[in-house]
Amino acid sequence: MTEVSEQQTAVQEQTAPGKTILFDIQRQDTPESAPYMESFEIPYKPNMNVISALMEIRRNPVNKNGEKTTPINWDMNCLEEVCGACSMVINGRPRQSCTALVDQLTQPIKLEPMRTFPVVRDLVVDREGMFDSLKKIKAWIPIDGTYDLGEGPRMPERKRQWAYELSKCMTCGVCLEACPNVNDSTNFMGPFALSQVRLFNTHPTGAQNKDERLAALMTDGGIAECGNSQNCVVACPKGIPLTTSIAAMNRATTVQMFKNFFGSDHMVD
Repeated sequence: MTEVSEQQTAVQEQTAPGKTILFDIQRQDTPESAPYMESFEIPYKPNMNVISALMEIRRNPVNKNGEKTTPINWDMNCLEEVCGACSMVINGRPRQSCTALVDQLTQPIKLEPMRTFPVVRDLVVDREGMFDSLKKIKAWIPIDGTYDLGEGPRMPERKRQWAYELSKCMTCGVCLEACPNVNDSTNFMGPFALSQVRLFNTHPTGAQNKDERLAALMTDGGIAECGNSQNCVVACPKGIPLTTSIAAMNRATTVQMFKNFFGSDHMVD
């Protein structure tokens, strides 16, 4: 029997009908208080994901010792891996809890908040820093809305399909949690922001602000902070080619640097 099949058998035995599921959940009452672990044991149900298990605990917030406790706090929204709200660390791996099936997890299932972000309470984190980074790189197509601009320039179908892969980013924060360069010692905005610059700069209309976005990547916290660990592309739940985007933006910022130094009139893109 292979190692993979042995692990699958062990997981199936742990989650067979009539069994219970054991969770070790990291709690934190306030942003300033110290974290602590609390264990819960709930009845097994077929096809449960982590979210449905948390809902069961919320319905009856009693820990493994039979003590009444406060319900677990966590974020969720779409429940189909689109919004990115339910990101947390599950058995040591940052991922979406809506697609984390209990049958595929080794027990006890350990749930922790993503420590890259400030913890608000329990598994809820403040991802405001991610949205600040999107503002910094101008991740939008600017229009003033004062009149009808008509149809924009068309993108070739092949390029549109390629851009769609980059547009799948749901600002979940998993790539930041997996990146060793996102820490208290740096201001690195993270892989997702670099990829978003690539997305908007290749759009026919978005390219009008190309220089501004590249300039943002060349400031503190930009592309120079990337250590090319490549953890991000492995962790990304949407399979976005983040390392390819980082390499493309590395080249683009280098070209932009020479443009700034010599003047754009003497440079060919």
